[in-house]
Amino acid sequence: RRKMAARLSGGENRLVSLPLSRIRVIMKSSPEVSSINQDALFLTAKATELFVQYLATYSYKHGRGKEKSALTYSDLSHTAEECETFQFLADILPKKILASKYLKMLEKEKRDGAVGGDDEEEEEEDDEDES
Repeated sequence: RRKMAARLSGGENRLVSLPLSRIRVIMKSSPEVSSINQDALFLTAKATELFVQYLATYSYKHGRGKEKSALTYSDLSHTAEECETFQFLADILPKKILASKYLKMLEKEKRDGAVGGDDEEEEEEDDEDES
């Protein structure tokens, strides 16, 4: 236990790469959290590192970036969109589109919304309630 505490305090052989102080700030930003156990902080940091490593590895193996020996943003966004495990990241890693295409999409949504786009939103909400 003392060995782990020594490594957590900033020794050369760190067990985690992420800054624990930043993770503590993020954890404390939740209103339900009043104090954070040192072990919980360490485990959260390690789990986050492993998750990011898994996401990057999966995206690299299943993306187009490996042709260039590089992991690209589009590899990550494609993974978030296509892989069920990572779909919760789709809003955080959206596919890149040109600003002109985005403006056209907004314009189309405005036109469609005025005609009857509200019905589609209600149907989607009903589908979610049934699940």
